[in-house]
Amino acid sequence: MNMLSYLIFEISIILAPMSATNTSKHPKGLPFLFFTEMWERFGYYLMLGIFFLYMTDIDKGGLALEKKEASDIFGTYIALVFITPFVGGLLADRVLGYRLSISLGGILMGLGYMCLAIPGETTFYIALGLMIIGNGFFKPNISTLLGNLYNEPQYKSNKDAGYNIFYMGINIGAFICNFFAAYLRNNFGWGYAFFAAGVGMFIGIIIFWSGNKHYKHVDVMKPTQPEDMSVGKILGVVLLPAIIAGILGWFIPGNIFGSDSTDAFIFGAIPIVLFYISLLVRSSEEDRRPISALLAIMGVVIIFWAIFKQNGTALTTWAESYTNRELPAQVVPTAKALGMVQTVPYSKDSVVKIDNQFRPMKDANGKSIKVIDYPHYYKNLQTEKFPEEGESTQLISTELFQSINPFFVVLLTPVVVGFFAWSRRKGIEPSTPGKIFWGLIITALSTTVMIAAVTVGMNGAEKVSAWWLIGTYGVITVGELCLSPMGLSLVSKLAPPRLTALMMGGWMLSTSIGNKLSGVLASLWDTYEDKSYFFVVNCLIVMVAALGIFMMLKWLSKIIEEHGG
Repeated sequence: MNMLSYLIFEISIILAPMSATNTSKHPKGLPFLFFTEMWERFGYYLMLGIFFLYMTDIDKGGLALEKKEASDIFGTYIALVFITPFVGGLLADRVLGYRLSISLGGILMGLGYMCLAIPGETTFYIALGLMIIGNGFFKPNISTLLGNLYNEPQYKSNKDAGYNIFYMGINIGAFICNFFAAYLRNNFGWGYAFFAAGVGMFIGIIIFWSGNKHYKHVDVMKPTQPEDMSVGKILGVVLLPAIIAGILGWFIPGNIFGSDSTDAFIFGAIPIVLFYISLLVRSSEEDRRPISALLAIMGVVIIFWAIFKQNGTALTTWAESYTNRELPAQVVPTAKALGMVQTVPYSKDSVVKIDNQFRPMKDANGKSIKVIDYPHYYKNLQTEKFPEEGESTQLISTELFQSINPFFVVLLTPVVVGFFAWSRRKGIEPSTPGKIFWGLIITALSTTVMIAAVTVGMNGAEKVSAWWLIGTYGVITVGELCLSPMGLSLVSKLAPPRLTALMMGGWMLSTSIGNKLSGVLASLWDTYEDKSYFFVVNCLIVMVAALGIFMMLKWLSKIIEEHGG
C-alpha cells in the first residue's frame, strides 16, 4: 500500500480509543482488512447513494419508476444483501474458508456494479443478483477474519478498538464515494458512476490478496460438533425451503404485506429464522445462554436498521424535493470543478406533471402526464429565491447528503469512544446492551428533528434549510455508534467459536429484516398527506424497541459478564 493509504490508516488509529494509538497493539493484517473493507464500502455506497435517484429519475436516463416501486426494490435489495451472509458464513465456516469466500464475494460484487452500467432491465436484475450473492460471501467473513486475528492472546484486549478502527474504514469509503458518484453522473451519466463502483471493489480485492500472509494462519475452518447439522442438511432443510417459501410468497394471490417482493421476502425468511431458533434449542447448556442473548439483541436492533436505512429512500426524497440545495455563489466554481453541482435552469420545458407532494400524475391509462413547466425543484421554492428567467440555479447534488452520516461517524467516533472511556473511569459506563438501548433512544430523537423540519416547511409548501437533514444525520449517527460497532464485537465475543461466522450471518439477517422493513416503511411515504405523521410513526416504532431491550437489560448484561464481555 502507498504512503497515502498508510496516512489514512494512521489517522484512523489516532481517532480510535486511546488504548489503540500504538499500532503494535494491533495485528499486521488489520491495515489490509481495513483498506479492503474501505474500498468495498466505497463501491457499495457509491452504488447505493445513486440507486434510488437512478430508479426514480424521469429526465436523464433513469428507470422512471414511482417512489413506491423504487422504495420496494431498494428495500428488497438491501435486505437480500444482508440475508445471503447466512449461506456465505456457513460455507466459509465449513467448506470454503474465509479468504476464498471473501475473494469470491468481492469479484461477484465488482462484476455486479459494472453490470449496472449496461442499460436494460435484464442486466439491471442480473447486476442485483451478482451483488446480492457476492455480498453474502464477503460481508460476514471479513468481519470474522478480523475477529480471528484479535483472538490471538497478544491482541485480544484490543478487539473493541480494532472493530472501531475497522468501522472507520467502512465510513471513510462511504464518505468519499458520493463525491465520485456526483462527478461522474453529472458529467458523464449514470453508467460511469456504477462502473466506478466496480473499479473500487476490485481495488479492494487486490489489497486483500496483497496482505494474504498476515491472516492465512487464522483462516482455519472450525470442527463440527455432534449436535451440528451438516452443510448439506442445512441447505436442504433451511435454504431450499426458504427458496420455495419465497417463490410461494411471490405468486400467492394478492399482496399480504403490501407487495409481491415483501411477501416473498417474509415467507422466505421464515425457514432461516426457524433455523436460528433451532440452533438455540439444540445447543448445549454452555452455548444456550450466549446464543439466546445474541438472538434477543438481533431481534431488537431490527428496528434500528428499519429507521436508519431510510437514508437512501425517504431522506433522499426529502433532500431531493423538500430541501433548499442552492450553493452560495462563492463556492460554486470549486464545487463545479469537483462535479458536485447539479445545474437546474429556470426555464419551461416538457416535464412530468406532479402534485403538491411531488407525486407524478397519470392519465386514465396509467401513463405519466407531460406538461410544459419549470423543473420540479422550483415547485416549492420560495419565490424570492427564483433566478431570472433563462438563468440557472446551482444545487449541490442530492447524493452528497449520503456522505453526511459517514462524515459524522469519522468525526464523532473519538467523541463517543472518549465519553465511554471517561464513564468507564468514573464507574458509570453502560453495559453493551445499555449502549444499544441508548442508541435506540437517540435514534428516536433523530426522527423528532424531521418532525420539526416538516413543521417549519409547512408540510412541503416551502423548502427548508439543509441543516435539518444535517442535524438528523448527526443525531442518528450518535445512535449508530452506540449500537452497530459494538454489535459486531459482541457477536465475536459471545458466539461459540465453531459458529462465529454463522452467528455473524445471523447479525446480518437481523440487518436484512430491518433493511426490508425500511423499504416497506419508505414505500408508504406518498400515502401520508402530512409528512410529519410519517416520522411520528418511525419515532413510536423505535421507542417500542427501546422499551423491549430495557426490559432485558439485567438478563443480557449478566450473560455478557459471564462470558468476559
